[in-house]
Amino acid sequence: MDKITCFLPCRRGSQRVPDKNVKLFAGSKNGLVEVKLKQLCAVKDIDEIVLSTDDERILDYAGTLRDTRIRLHHRSDELASSAASTDSLVAHALKLIPEGHILWTHVTSPFVNARHYNSIIACYREKLLMGYDSLMTVTDLQGFLWKDGLPMNYDRAIEKWPRTQTLSPIQEVNSAVFFAPCIVYRNLDDRIGKTPYLYPLNKLISHDIDWPEDFVIAECMATQGLVEL
Repeated sequence: MDKITCFLPCRRGSQRVPDKNVKLFAGSKNGLVEVKLKQLCAVKDIDEIVLSTDDERILDYAGTLRDTRIRLHHRSDELASSAASTDSLVAHALKLIPEGHILWTHVTSPFVNARHYNSIIACYREKLLMGYDSLMTVTDLQGFLWKDGLPMNYDRAIEKWPRTQTLSPIQEVNSAVFFAPCIVYRNLDDRIGKTPYLYPLNKLISHDIDWPEDFVIAECMATQGLVEL
């Protein structure tokens, strides 16, 4: 199989959780970026880890690591702005990684560890042979979901309050992993293709740190040993 490169974007500014990528997290002095880089460095099937950031603290820390697979990129202020679109980052990822396969992940998914990445890579290889063109991680939502004043996933004319376990689950993209060949990026300007395999992660593993309460919950989960880092 062609080279697998991890793309790890890590912007300095965080409007919701200041310094969330580098602040002390569950005993890790360099925070979430330390946790994630240690996880990724433990995955043998990742050939290169491209860390794109505008944060000098992250660059300084990553520069101390001895894994030769880590490639540091000082991201431009324009791409590091909160106004920068995901589409612009897709183009940025392809520019940095023009060949092979891109495993796009985030430090804000601290419970997706080396074991999970190994399983995801194995699944990705298998699904490509089955006709899928990419993979992304999802979490099942199986509750009473409404939109515009109407239920989305059940019919109240049939049953007003069905048992939640009988509801058809809806997949939420949890942003832990997007995995696709570079040709998908080049042809579709996207980080997934037209037929992505939806790889399920449970609510604990897929916990994403986006808001202050997410950070607190994640620290509690980590320090209490509820989920393995």
